[in-house]
Amino acid sequence: MVNLDLIHNRKSVRKFKSTEIPREDILELIKAGTEAPSPKHQQNWHFVVLQNRDIINEMAEIVTKSHENIGSLAKNEKDFKKHMSVIKYYTSFKNAPVVILVYACEYDMIEYKILKENDAPKEVLDVLVSPQSGAQGIGAAVENILLAATEMGYGSCYMTGPTHAKTEIENLIGFNKEGYELMSMISIGVPDENTPPKPPRKPLEDVVTFID
Repeated sequence: MVNLDLIHNRKSVRKFKSTEIPREDILELIKAGTEAPSPKHQQNWHFVVLQNRDIINEMAEIVTKSHENIGSLAKNEKDFKKHMSVIKYYTSFKNAPVVILVYACEYDMIEYKILKENDAPKEVLDVLVSPQSGAQGIGAAVENILLAATEMGYGSCYMTGPTHAKTEIENLIGFNKEGYELMSMISIGVPDENTPPKPPRKPLEDVVTFID
């Protein structure tokens, strides 16, 4: 039987020890990310590594403020409580010794250009971009990093929630590369003892359809 423990053992870790991560290990993780499949081989990713505790803490404060501002707009108490209940997950990166910010540039689609120049209707163009190929490539790179972290004995957590404060985070970080914007982040570190178990997945019969 094929050993897939590498995949099955991966889980989201949100509590870490203060142990520093060697730079060579961080680079090995990112190298694994760059080996991911990339639509049209555009490799539209860039990785910004944060280890400065003050910057990470300030980023958590930015996300908290943004989250609270959104919550204040809720029309009822139920929505407010549901929204605020996840803030601890959106800011859990503040506990990590390393946070990798994943940036991406626009995915270039020659077919979109051709159709648009021929006045294709909006519904046709919308169908073309609906698979979000660029974002799928970023997700594949992130998953490689998560699996590599598991194999190397580190804990990790993939987050897109904090990007509701994307503009403020980008301004804080000050990373400037034309056309690139923040897509997600990954917290990485030596996991604390007794981290919660991986939540159960849906049964295969609920998510698989065979068409013979």
